[in-house]
Amino acid sequence: MTAQSNHLAGRVAWVTGSSRGIGLAISARLAQAGANVVVHGSRPDSPRAFDEGESLQAVAQSIAHRYQVTCLPVHGDLTAESTVRRIVQQIRDELNQIDILVNCAGGDIGTQGVQAPLAGKPEKNDALFISFEDLRTVLDRNLLTAILCCRAVAPEMMARKSGKIVTIGSIAGLKGREYSVIYATAKAALHEYTRCLAVQLRPYDVNVNVVAPGDIITERWKASRTYEQAKAVTGGTLDRYGQPEEIAHVVEFMVSDQARYISGQVLRVDGGTQSWPA
Repeated sequence: MTAQSNHLAGRVAWVTGSSRGIGLAISARLAQAGANVVVHGSRPDSPRAFDEGESLQAVAQSIAHRYQVTCLPVHGDLTAESTVRRIVQQIRDELNQIDILVNCAGGDIGTQGVQAPLAGKPEKNDALFISFEDLRTVLDRNLLTAILCCRAVAPEMMARKSGKIVTIGSIAGLKGREYSVIYATAKAALHEYTRCLAVQLRPYDVNVNVVAPGDIITERWKASRTYEQAKAVTGGTLDRYGQPEEIAHVVEFMVSDQARYISGQVLRVDGGTQSWPA
């Protein structure tokens, strides 16, 4: 696939959590490949949180103008089933159907939101002493959102015997760790849910996969930790942090016809940080 490829022309892709960061890069990449894209944030002004845009509307207009596709902005809390249903109906009303679902909404973000210290990471962010409120918030933000979106979108793909679902997991869900434990737990559960969904949708020719990023430099990622500036390079070594576009290219491949016989997989995109069996 080249930068000039228009192989997703005519398809509609909904990328949740795409007001900024990795989700925004995925939306732009799919639009560049010709897809009409639905960008989503929890609020209309979500892109402002880390100065990645003025509003969802502005982000959508920029993508639409740059790639000459339709780009629809939607917003709402995806942990609420009624909100998911409302958004899906809005997409159907305006764009007819959803051909591609990318579950990118998530993050190690507690009840105080991204404006809290460390860009929202919960306090006492371990296996035992994280607050119950933060525990529930992180689980819902990462696991429940994807389940609800799949429940709302997958049946129409089954009926058409056509569709692609990609869930953005994390290498955090593939090993034990001391901190960000509930986030890791949610991602591990999300990986397994996606595998199970892939098995269920095999007879319907719907591909369902996980892309599991390593450390990817986004504005929120930088605000949430101390990091090694020497690893903030774009090439010349794999011992570095990744770029959002490197995740976006993999997602583009996973939703393309070239990946039509790939399903139920968890693909690490981490520069080889983890190299043991999943």
